[in-house]
Amino acid sequence: MTLTLKDKVCIITGSARGIGETIARRYMADGAKVVIADLNLDAAKETAAKLTKEYPGEAIGIDMDVTDEDAVNAGIAKVIDTWGQIDVLVSNAGIQIVHKMEDYPYAEWKKMLSIHLDGAFLTTKACLPHMYKAGSGSIIMMGSVHSKEASPLKSAYVTAKHGLLGLSRVIAKEGAAHGVRSNVICPGFVKTPLVEKQIPEQAKELGISEEDVVNKIMLGNTVDQEFTTVEDVAEVAHMFAAFPTNALTGQSLVVSHGWFME
Repeated sequence: MTLTLKDKVCIITGSARGIGETIARRYMADGAKVVIADLNLDAAKETAAKLTKEYPGEAIGIDMDVTDEDAVNAGIAKVIDTWGQIDVLVSNAGIQIVHKMEDYPYAEWKKMLSIHLDGAFLTTKACLPHMYKAGSGSIIMMGSVHSKEASPLKSAYVTAKHGLLGLSRVIAKEGAAHGVRSNVICPGFVKTPLVEKQIPEQAKELGISEEDVVNKIMLGNTVDQEFTTVEDVAEVAHMFAAFPTNALTGQSLVVSHGWFME
């Protein structure tokens, strides 16, 4: 079986940098047409232009607030106007906010759930009609080890990431008749700006050193005290995107150096 994304149109949300950008690089190296969808339009266009120069695939940058249904629908319409199809959606946009449960502001709770869960729902809803019409497609949601496990200070994040598993499984069941697959990637701690920002925040909230946050909280349960890399995650995203049959749907794959084992 040859897994290829050549000439496939792939939308990746939150992809101007970090994990999303690395997934875009992996897809374009395989000849895909990639949509860099990000809240920051300038950053999205800059990344798209940079990747188009570096890789055989093509990229365009669009602005998309994944929590705004009109903005999502407008973004998807731009993709259809440009390339006429949508083959892959990677719902990757996300943020992190940490607080103890009793101190968690309700507005921030709602913001977290909206970006992670509403964003996945709205982008999937907008893409599915085009995938159904084509008779094929792949939905990939960026979960986390926190889709399976819990950690202190992350009530909203853990709740949202658990919710993505249920959403993805429903999409897999509904989409199967139309050739659409849905899966979740569950990375461990990846050394991105999002994670680097968490280190001092968690140190302050927990009253421990930043070194202890890294070695005990983030990497304490791994088999080798190593961070997962963005390239590790991108390889799994490529497999889920390119796999051609319903044999691989409704699944979640943990990429965490053994932090969580199923």
